[in-house]
Amino acid sequence: MKPNINPKISIILPCQNEEQALDFCLNEIKQTIKKNRLSAEIIVSDSSTDNSPKIALRHAQGKPKITEIILIKHDKDGYGSAYLEAFKKAKGKYIFMADADATYEFNQIPVFISHLENGYDIVIGNRFGGKIEKNAMPLLNRYIGNPFLSFVFRVLFNAKIKDTQSGMRAFGKQTFEKLRLKTTGMEFASEMLIKAIKNNLKIKEIPVNYRKRKGVSKLKPYSDAWKHLRFMLLYSPLFLFFLPGLLLFLAGIFFIALGSNSLLSPFLFISGYQLIIFSIFAKTYSITHLKERSYLMEKLYKYITIEKAILAGSVVFLAGFLFTKNPIIMFSLMTMGVQTVFSSFMLSILGIKEK
Repeated sequence: MKPNINPKISIILPCQNEEQALDFCLNEIKQTIKKNRLSAEIIVSDSSTDNSPKIALRHAQGKPKITEIILIKHDKDGYGSAYLEAFKKAKGKYIFMADADATYEFNQIPVFISHLENGYDIVIGNRFGGKIEKNAMPLLNRYIGNPFLSFVFRVLFNAKIKDTQSGMRAFGKQTFEKLRLKTTGMEFASEMLIKAIKNNLKIKEIPVNYRKRKGVSKLKPYSDAWKHLRFMLLYSPLFLFFLPGLLLFLAGIFFIALGSNSLLSPFLFISGYQLIIFSIFAKTYSITHLKERSYLMEKLYKYITIEKAILAGSVVFLAGFLFTKNPIIMFSLMTMGVQTVFSSFMLSILGIKEK
């Protein structure tokens, strides 16, 4: 079987010091390509300091040559960086990605591609739907970390994905171009799914087995989990800003209505209002710069102009002077008025659409 200069599938392996596993992975991939007569290329995206590049080159130069093996030496840290560098060279119509640590079974590649050919935009492996080999996944990750992150993802983005951290995925090259992925770290995995959902792409999750890795893991459970969680929150202003802001705002109103003279009342009121404004900022940015759609926000933009916001803010500011005998209310209303006026200008800046 001769290698195809115009492969249908680009199989990408991010590699950083995987000399104990890379040979095994490449052999399994080549066997899968030969057995299923796949038109494919293998790209090893490498930032290693061990013998991994030599292993990749040995396979690339080996005989018989059933597929093209390309080594990309970029020396950039980060899970996302490895893929972004590889995507630049990928020639296939479809892209299959998986870790080079021997945890995933590459004989599943044809199954992933078949789902893409049947109309799905992204196919992702669900390790919890298959067999997880003993000691393949740390107990903390298996029963707390991964389930928690996947649960948060489902809540924030109304998705049904059960294993959002899975590294075994496939998608069309056109899909990748549409998503415009940018993150260079572990949050790359979350960015791909979030943007896919935002773009209303069809996602298929299938069960896959998960094996014990060969070599030392480079995962940093706490910092990597935080990166994923932080990224998800940044893409969900409703949960990050609006809901906490609304609770603080209503609590402030409640205490002010009770006649509380505590400084806690205006603090809650003003902080809550500012967080609500932040949620509008974030949503506006996502619409104008990240090409997201929001029927509600687009409807509001037609009725709420900068002029109306300035007028409303000025009225609230002046209304504060009606409560000179109650400094708490006066201070709260005047601050709210100023926030409204200047936030309207900021909102207009964020609302300038990119060409």
